[in-house]
Amino acid sequence: MINNSMKIRRIKTSQLTTIGMLSAICVVLGLTGYGFIPLPGAKATIMHIPVIIGSIIGGPMVGMTIGLIFGVFSIMQNIMAPNLLSFAFINPLVSVLPRVLIGLTSYYVYKLNFTKNDSLKIGLATVIGSLTNTFGVLTMIYILYAAKFAASKGIDPSIAAKTIYGIAVINGVPEAIIATIITIPVILSIKKIKK
Repeated sequence: MINNSMKIRRIKTSQLTTIGMLSAICVVLGLTGYGFIPLPGAKATIMHIPVIIGSIIGGPMVGMTIGLIFGVFSIMQNIMAPNLLSFAFINPLVSVLPRVLIGLTSYYVYKLNFTKNDSLKIGLATVIGSLTNTFGVLTMIYILYAAKFAASKGIDPSIAAKTIYGIAVINGVPEAIIATIITIPVILSIKKIKK
């Protein structure tokens, strides 16, 4: 009974440590602006990488908590340094919900038993988590703000979807590649250290 209680506490302590460490990385990336890479018409991000790492090594609640912090920083940055799309990013449905979902998608894709190759599982989970971020955010912008988005860009509302999903491809592919290159060795190293 005592051993089980200690094991539960150790898991919770481990999860809290992971949340604290990776959230601190998110805070630094968010406060310094290094977590957002300005591109024409949008901002690419690397802030989803700690969310993915947290979900794979700590579970979905860890990833979702770090995703929440990522989303809150997105709102803060768009309030403090507004740009053409800030009207959308101050809405939590755009900036928080998709970032929280990164923790779910990354974790459950990683847990799929489609291969024993851990690098491949981490890579696929990272790509899906990264695309959850990109397509989740941009889909919410399209659903909630297509006309306002078109007006802010000076384009015809009939091409808002093409423009938004063009941004998704332009931002999403590099974000997924960079995330995969960084995430696989980091998670494999953490797993070696844990053993």
